[in-house]
Amino acid sequence: MKALRTISRVLSSPLSPSSTTKICNSHPLLSSLCRSFATRAQSQIPTDSDNDADPSSTADFDSSAFSLPEPPPAAPQRPIWDEAYRAKADAALFGKRAAARSLPDTVEDDEERERATRLARALLEAALEPPDEAEEENMEVKEEDQRSLSVGIIGAPNAGKSCLTNFMVGTKVAAVSRKTNTTIHEVLGVMTKGNTQICFFDTPGLMIGHNGYPYRTDVRVRVESAWNSIDIYDLLIVIFDVHRHLTMPDNRVINLIKRLGQQVQSTQKRVLCMNKVDLVEDKKDLLKVAKEFEDLPGYERYFMISGLSGSGVKDLVQHLMDQAVKRPWGEEPTTMSEEMMKSISLEVVREKMLNHIHQEIPYVVDHRLMDWKELRDGSLRVEQHFITPKPSHRQIIVGKNGSKIGRIGIEANEELRSIFKREVHLILQVRVARKKSA
Repeated sequence: MKALRTISRVLSSPLSPSSTTKICNSHPLLSSLCRSFATRAQSQIPTDSDNDADPSSTADFDSSAFSLPEPPPAAPQRPIWDEAYRAKADAALFGKRAAARSLPDTVEDDEERERATRLARALLEAALEPPDEAEEENMEVKEEDQRSLSVGIIGAPNAGKSCLTNFMVGTKVAAVSRKTNTTIHEVLGVMTKGNTQICFFDTPGLMIGHNGYPYRTDVRVRVESAWNSIDIYDLLIVIFDVHRHLTMPDNRVINLIKRLGQQVQSTQKRVLCMNKVDLVEDKKDLLKVAKEFEDLPGYERYFMISGLSGSGVKDLVQHLMDQAVKRPWGEEPTTMSEEMMKSISLEVVREKMLNHIHQEIPYVVDHRLMDWKELRDGSLRVEQHFITPKPSHRQIIVGKNGSKIGRIGIEANEELRSIFKREVHLILQVRVARKKSA
């Protein structure tokens, strides 16, 4: 054992290769011990390159290092029909022969016969109803029968645009946060029902100054881009927070609503949505708000909705489907495109970052998708980087011993798995931007 320790100390010491060879060849036993030690793994021996490595070049979060909770197994579904009622329905539908085979030898009174007839009628009415949405998704629609509509959702910051988009699409496509200006670019969400496909475009929050004109530098240039794209949609949804309007009215929001509803657009239809009606205690106040904007000719319809609970959204969706035009679909109805999946992954991670990082840091961080691979086992490998302007911002995002970036990564990875219905390997890295040379 002393010889082994000596050989290990000699080989791990910073000697030149020629010196090591002389020591090993000085004795046959030492030569065999050197060959035996050379076959061992060298992973525990530190090197100068490892010490000089930049700590920021490695991943700050790797989902493979964390054990994510597995979803609970689905409970077996119990039959929704009572066997006695099923037997009575068979007797009402197929006569006394089925009754004699299925029912016990008891005398049925008039009340039980009436109940069985009522149940049989309900079964027949259910069979005549249109197919469910799950069956409609698998229906093949010919191109000449397809109808589509592009809908732009605009409004002031924190009006609930992203929440409404997620609810109508049926899955998360846009980040939702209580912080203002959560949406920083246009987000696409697609809803397909029957032969109709509606494409929703969630836009950054718009604001109008007290002079009645849009801000030229309102949260960078992205809002100007949103203003310029208003006229390209078939239908425009103008949404505002009715609860905030009743408690703390903002003249800038009022100017925005009036400016968009002043004139009737010949090439575009517009509707006004009063969002967050579930927060209004006295519902009579909603009629006062509707009366306040009823003289605006630019809006065809007014809807009182709640994008969070879904109240009134069904009527809005039906109105949108009625406005669809005969046109081939622009998106695949059954599968999610890779570009949309990439956008969703960025939105989910950004939402978790906004939930854990505060003040001005989320707005100065450059969030990028660096790598996207579909592995052989069907799982996804997603690598995203946060590029910060200052080293202090990086320390805040990473947190003590990686606690902050770890929470962001675990929550985002778990939600991405539930959205994509597959295993996701999420890698997050926080880097400091290089200083531009003069």
